[in-house]
Amino acid sequence: MAVDAKLVKTLREMTGAGMLECKAALEEANGDLEQAVEILRKKGVAKAAKKAGRETKEGLIHSYIHAGGRIGVLLELNCETDFVARNELFKELANEIALQIAAMKPQYVKREDIPREVVEKEGEIAREAAIAEGKPAHIAEKIAEGKLEKFYKEVCLYEQPFIKDDKKTVEELIKEYIAKIGENIQVRRFCRYELGE
Repeated sequence: MAVDAKLVKTLREMTGAGMLECKAALEEANGDLEQAVEILRKKGVAKAAKKAGRETKEGLIHSYIHAGGRIGVLLELNCETDFVARNELFKELANEIALQIAAMKPQYVKREDIPREVVEKEGEIAREAAIAEGKPAHIAEKIAEGKLEKFYKEVCLYEQPFIKDDKKTVEELIKEYIAKIGENIQVRRFCRYELGE
């Protein structure tokens, strides 16, 4: 199927993918723009998965000040090369992540970063609350697992819904940028300050 150049340009503006990738996705989707976006997203996630094991020793420290100087964020975002660290797309991602941290107050980057005793305590509290409500032990265990998943989505940056598009997580946002930029990208650490806290 021949694809209209305007449609290719529209898809490129929407996704940031290359012209040839956009054309191929539109051909595969028979000209359906939404389906083409989905195809590109799936390919981007596949590309990101291939790059996930590569070392990230370069990057930048990004600062963000919000609400008239009342909230501040320092973020270390890593990539593979110093060339990418100076890239505007990379800086844009750093700002999006810092904005997320300022707004949503995550405490950890990933669930693996949470100390085991914190996870155990949260699980125990949820189990005991369910048992206190009269739930049987096996049901209380399921409730505790569900509450732990909710806890992870609140306190882990990568698992939080992205504030500008809650249909994707911050981790999915990062994977989209990995696909666009072509390098592995990792949030190494962050610190959030709020006046009076």
